[in-house]
Formats: sequence, structure tokens, C-alpha cells
Amino acid sequence: MVNLLLKQMEQTREMMIRSGVENGLQNAKTIQLSRRLDQLMNTYYRQTAFEEKEDHDDLFQYSE
Repeated sequence: MVNLLLKQMEQTREMMIRSGVENGLQNAKTIQLSRRLDQLMNTYYRQTAFEEKEDHDDLFQYSE
């Protein structure tokens, strides 16, 4: 899941940059891609934070 999100983030970032250069930063397509990238990044950070919390909880579970 995380690797897929990273790939989607990279592809969206590249499309956003290309759109910004070709159409301008205020273009609707560029803004839409920027928002999509934000959504993907938020999902990625939520996912990785959840996984880190699980790993952290597992460490405490074994130390008791």
C-alpha cells in the first residue's frame, strides 16, 4: 500500500509540475493536481503513522 502511494505521489507531482509550467500555477488543472497530491500525502502520512504506532506498541508488548 505504501509503495503504491509513493508511486502515485511521484506521478501526480510530476504531472502537477508539468501542468504548472505549461498552463500556469493558477490553472484549474494545476490546482486540481495539487489538491490530489495533498490528499495522497495525507493518506501516506496517516498510513505510515499508523504502522509506526503498531510497531511501537508491539515493542512495549514484548517488554512487559
